[in-house]
Amino acid sequence: MRPTVRNVNSTAASTRPVADPDAIRPREVSGLRGHPVVGALSPSRASDFLTCPLLYRFRAIDRLPERPGRAAFRGTLVHEVLDRLYDLPAPTRDEEMAGAMVPQALADLLAAEPDAAFALIEDAQWPDDSAPEVTDEVRDLMIREAQALLKTYFTMEDPTSIDPVSREQLVEVSIGEDLLLRGYVDRMDSAGGKLRVVDYKTGRSPTELWEQSAMFQLRFYALVVHRATGAVPDRLQLLYLGNGEVLTYQPDPEDLERFERKLAALWKAIKRAAETQDWRPRASKKCRWCSHQALCPEFGGTPPPLPDQPSVATSLTVEG
Repeated sequence: MRPTVRNVNSTAASTRPVADPDAIRPREVSGLRGHPVVGALSPSRASDFLTCPLLYRFRAIDRLPERPGRAAFRGTLVHEVLDRLYDLPAPTRDEEMAGAMVPQALADLLAAEPDAAFALIEDAQWPDDSAPEVTDEVRDLMIREAQALLKTYFTMEDPTSIDPVSREQLVEVSIGEDLLLRGYVDRMDSAGGKLRVVDYKTGRSPTELWEQSAMFQLRFYALVVHRATGAVPDRLQLLYLGNGEVLTYQPDPEDLERFERKLAALWKAIKRAAETQDWRPRASKKCRWCSHQALCPEFGGTPPPLPDQPSVATSLTVEG
């Protein structure tokens, strides 16, 4: 089965600066150059504010705990296996090897974060003082689910022919005088001076409701990589292992300039909300998946008091 590919916003290759692989340092790329920052935005936190300012407040300001979700944990597990797979010599990166790596990766993740057990046992009470016991049956089901997604991955790419420049890398840059953009990029490849950014998604390709969020993430990564390395990525891809589809974005400098202005305006709106303490909810179809309905006025709830905020600078310095 060949993956379905959707291309967005292509541009002529001749207009692109050539990527310099040496500009990409393993695990961390920084374009800060000593600039002071007031706050930080990741793709997820920026998307939160666009979706609902109150959701942004709950996650970035209040930092309210959220129950670990099964789909998110499964995604973390598959990401971990793919990262380990690329540690191996290229000829050994086959589907059988990836599948065999799942049990140990699962054990390591549960040992590192015991509360992840709540993601596997969805009827366990949350929160609780201790994580529930993960039975062999529950563990085996998660292993099979992850292996099925990895099987799809091998219909989309041939990892024996890929030599990544970086994996699971933090990329961060400052824009303006007070904002840090940061994000973790699953994989960056370079061939013939062309830089490709790849992000794995273990769900299905987005419906119309979620496609704007997917494109926002692609533009965010394109801008951050461009500002950190000086090169416009030739191509960015979201690989949806849930149904084998690929969403591809080919940026151009003008599009990234427009997106940077959009992020600057978004940051002004976030600072204004912090100064006025006006974090109003924005109802949408996405509310059905929100973990904080009990605290949301749209559902008859009352948000908790805001934490002490001596200044915008301290309250908005978030990890994203």
